[in-house]
Amino acid sequence: MNAIRKSPGLTPLLIFSVLFCMGAYFTFAAVQGDFGIFRRVQVEAEIDVLKAEMQSLSQDVAVMENKTRRLSDNYLDLDLLDEQARDVLGLMRADEILIR
Repeated sequence: MNAIRKSPGLTPLLIFSVLFCMGAYFTFAAVQGDFGIFRRVQVEAEIDVLKAEMQSLSQDVAVMENKTRRLSDNYLDLDLLDEQARDVLGLMRADEILIR
């Protein structure tokens, strides 16, 4: 008796090709996609930059709150009032000399 050997055909090759393409797509999406590894690194770097900016702005707000408190009706800082009058109104004392 002769045993006839059949070739595997195209079906296993087609299945392997489809599975390989799906695996390549999901690997690419995991690395480069909207929620991938590279995007995560970008977001973390952006978070660090924004935290530094927020800290800087918080310091600016604290300075402005301090100046506002010093110019309030309950608390009057004469040095700050003098500085603001000179800056805004362009005033100066009679014993001062203006150098341009």
